[in-house]
Amino acid sequence: MAANYLPYDPQQMMLLPEALQEWLPEGHLAHFISDAVDGLDLSAFHARYDKDGPRNQPFHPAMMVKVLVYGYATGVFSSRKIARKLHEDVAFRVLAARNFPAHRTIRDFRAFHLKELSDLFVQVVRLAREMGLVKLGTLAVDGTKVKANASRHKAMSYGHMLKAEAELKAQIDALLNKARATDEAEKNEPESDIPAEIARRQDRLDAIAAARARLEARQRDADLERGRSDDDENKPRGPDGKPKAGGRYKQPFGVPTDKDQDNFTDPDSRIMQHAGGGFEASYNGQLAVDDTAHIIVAAELINSASDVRELPTMLEAVKATLGAYPDQTLADAGYRSEAVFEVLVGRTDLVVAIGREGKNHRPINEETLPLTAQMVAKMQTPEARAAYRRRKWLSEPPNGWIKNVLGFRQFSMRGLHRVQAEWKLVCMALNLRRMAVMQAG
Repeated sequence: MAANYLPYDPQQMMLLPEALQEWLPEGHLAHFISDAVDGLDLSAFHARYDKDGPRNQPFHPAMMVKVLVYGYATGVFSSRKIARKLHEDVAFRVLAARNFPAHRTIRDFRAFHLKELSDLFVQVVRLAREMGLVKLGTLAVDGTKVKANASRHKAMSYGHMLKAEAELKAQIDALLNKARATDEAEKNEPESDIPAEIARRQDRLDAIAAARARLEARQRDADLERGRSDDDENKPRGPDGKPKAGGRYKQPFGVPTDKDQDNFTDPDSRIMQHAGGGFEASYNGQLAVDDTAHIIVAAELINSASDVRELPTMLEAVKATLGAYPDQTLADAGYRSEAVFEVLVGRTDLVVAIGREGKNHRPINEETLPLTAQMVAKMQTPEARAAYRRRKWLSEPPNGWIKNVLGFRQFSMRGLHRVQAEWKLVCMALNLRRMAVMQAG
């Protein structure tokens, strides 16, 4: 006998309309993100369009936010890929409700609403607290390097800049001399677009000069922070201005080393070493993670590889969002600083490593670094050691989820303030994904 199959008719049309929500199973991440966004205050998004009057008909901001957030929560960051998913992916189609914005529209919406998208991160953290997923008991702070939207081949070292500038100036002078000779004897020379060649080299020369100026300004700021001045004659000086005994500075004030680099595609990025090895143009993303449900309660981003000054910034961001400091804060040795300890006295119970695990640190001078010495003694107690052991499994998993679960390893945008907003968008998407799992559990 012939097999008796269930009905299958690809050409059958729906006789009655279906509810879009029924296309996805109950408890799907798209449903949670849709409900969460509906509960957020989107008035700042609407304000941008209110001035255009009733004739303007943009896509609804709630729909655009849902599509963007769901894209980031599922590892789809490209505006082109999101636009394609709106046609191919059921969850995207449910969130868009038969709207199909083009990739340029998605890209522009993300670019135009950077501040508004950043502010949503705060609302999501407060929503997590209302759900009981944030308690501000113990908090762990950690940083991770994320590749910038810039090629390492579009960077140039300071020493190479000086050589390239000299070469380009010589080429421009030679082309100008050739142009003058051509003007005198046009009939004897083949036609060549000398002005275009001069303009091309001049543009390159201007770009290199701008990059060199950025490097020199950056070095001047760094030297000023070290207590140097432009008249120190390369000699370290004390508070009284008198030279100290010892060696001299290797570089004059405000002069970078030949190896210092600047990137032409994203000048705000910096060359940083990644944990897996190698150096890339990158940013340093900072996370503060609550121990109740691994919710990220603060997400900041800097273009410095060092974490040493960021602990007060992170804790102030937590207080601004949730109105209080955590009871206890855990951080690794990268955040150790006497100045930081002074700022945070009485605000939270700090547990900060003084040196790397398994390695000895230099002796601490109790007279010049009293708070650091106190932290050394504190870290030798069983209570502090037990608390610090929780840091790794508390702060590092979100970094792993961002890079390996979401697949976010490189920023889509360029420029420090744009990248800061995208970092908060990524962390907000991860929070919503985590909140959906915890609610289902």
